[in-house]
This record gives sequence, structure tokens and C-alpha cells, in this order.
Amino acid sequence: MSIEQIYEKVTAFLVDELEIDESKIAPEARLKEDLGIDSLEVVDVVVLVEEQFGFKMKPEDFKHLLTLDQFCKFIATRTA
Repeated sequence: MSIEQIYEKVTAFLVDELEIDESKIAPEARLKEDLGIDSLEVVDVVVLVEEQFGFKMKPEDFKHLLTLDQFCKFIATRTA
């Protein structure tokens, strides 16, 4: 799966499942500050990653990911 495909899937679930305004979504967007993903939503993201990409992600993994770009690249390394 290409990084572009990962970005598209992530964007879709952020908009559809977490109801984040699509205009806020950009590679440099900060997950917490710009997209407003809080600690409760991290659990939802972890579940969605497992469903969409087929690997288990721990909430702790999310702590080190600051931007949407970092998050997508993390997924890419786990699905390669």
C-alpha cells in the first residue's frame, strides 16, 4: 500500500469516524493541537488502524506521533 493510499484511508476515517473537519487535515497537521484528537479518541484511532490496516497498534505508540504525516509513515512501516 502506498503512502498516498494510507493517507486517503486515514483521512476518510478521521472525517467519517471522528468527525474532524476535512479542511483541517494536512500532512503537517498536529494530531492533538490541530485535529483535536484527545486521549479518548486515541482508543478509537487504535481500533480503526487495526480494522483498516490489519495490525495491532498500542495507544502508547500514538504518544510519539505528533503530525498526521508521522502517523501515516508509522502505518506505512508496519504494513510494508
